[in-house]
Amino acid sequence: MLKDKLVIAGKNFESRLIVGTGKYKSMSECAKAIKLSGANIVTVAVRRVNITDRNKPLLMDYIDPKKITYLPNTAGCFNSKEALRTLRLAREIGGWKLVKLEVLGDKKNLFPEMIETLKTTEVLTKEGFKVMVYCNDDPLMAKRLENVGACSIMPLAAPIGSGLGILNPVNIKIIRKQTKLPLIIDAGLGQASDATIAMELGCDGVLVNTAIAKARKPLIMASAFKYAVEAGRQSYLAGRIEKTIMGRPSSPNKGII
Repeated sequence: MLKDKLVIAGKNFESRLIVGTGKYKSMSECAKAIKLSGANIVTVAVRRVNITDRNKPLLMDYIDPKKITYLPNTAGCFNSKEALRTLRLAREIGGWKLVKLEVLGDKKNLFPEMIETLKTTEVLTKEGFKVMVYCNDDPLMAKRLENVGACSIMPLAAPIGSGLGILNPVNIKIIRKQTKLPLIIDAGLGQASDATIAMELGCDGVLVNTAIAKARKPLIMASAFKYAVEAGRQSYLAGRIEKTIMGRPSSPNKGII
């Protein structure tokens, strides 16, 4: 089987699946799901997940940051000021510089607020952060994010938590063609096959939270996503056959008796 590594900000990762740590029934379930997923990176909502209060269950007690890379994110931020404060705090707490930026437009559809996102990406990059950016699937905006220093482009497949899968594969293909940065599908996946499709489009990885955490059986779904990502990557590297509207025999015509 072909093996290749995901490279983000100069660091190698064996798995191309990134898993979120929210919405699980317990931290114990979260830790088990992450182990089964094979993920090397987990997202941590700095404003929601306990990473400092010793009087309450700490995420670090369940997921060892020496073994799994923590990716602090700005979930729940609706403007640049909130996002900057959150990630600066993350750097002070844990020294984290590889971060995920997420600036939302409103509380109903949770689409990214791209003007604030672009501005914040530029500021964070100048401050030495390595910024993975949640964004819409607009190729022009994706290029602007790259130009201001993003280290990874993370377009949504569909609204956060919707489970609708990849709604605009054409735009994802365009973004893939125009950038050499890691392209990670973020938000909106609902089942393992959605991850396979993302990988077959040429994405470098996928980020999944709700589709695993809220599945009827999260641990089985975590394992399913692991193999779906691997299958999609292998399929992409193998190269699909050319599409045609006409039938073609699967056996040669020459030598027929």
